[in-house]
Amino acid sequence: MKKVLLFVFTLMLTSCNFETKKISSEEVLEQESRFLNWKEVDEYPAFEHCQDKTDLAAAKNCFERQVATTIYSFLASQQPVVTESINDTLFIYLEITKEGRPQIDSVKVDTTVTNQLPEIEQWLRQSIDSLPKIYPASKRGIPVSTVFKMPVVVKAE
Repeated sequence: MKKVLLFVFTLMLTSCNFETKKISSEEVLEQESRFLNWKEVDEYPAFEHCQDKTDLAAAKNCFERQVATTIYSFLASQQPVVTESINDTLFIYLEITKEGRPQIDSVKVDTTVTNQLPEIEQWLRQSIDSLPKIYPASKRGIPVSTVFKMPVVVKAE
């Protein structure tokens, strides 16, 4: 009986596989990078009064509304004079750096708008420079740069 128990015990010990594999930190990073969606952020950039928004959609909406309000109020203060009426939409590609600095990557604007308002790009850049402090977006707690495509409706008569 002892020999049978010894045989079963030995069989159980040798049948278990105690093999472990050591994974380097580079391999872990590579595996995790494959599954992360780098086109989405965990937290959107935020102004001081938008930081209390926990819902991602609400935070994005608050941020975009503040940027739009700043741009429109700055453009309205310029009081441009036009010879023809304008009703057009231009697009600003706005980057918020990982340090929280806003900068315009590019502006897509129709030639009719630039003919009537040659300073429009300069005004847009000045309006972005007048934005209040921005806290950058983050992915997994790390600040990241983000780019927003923002429409700006230009109406003048």
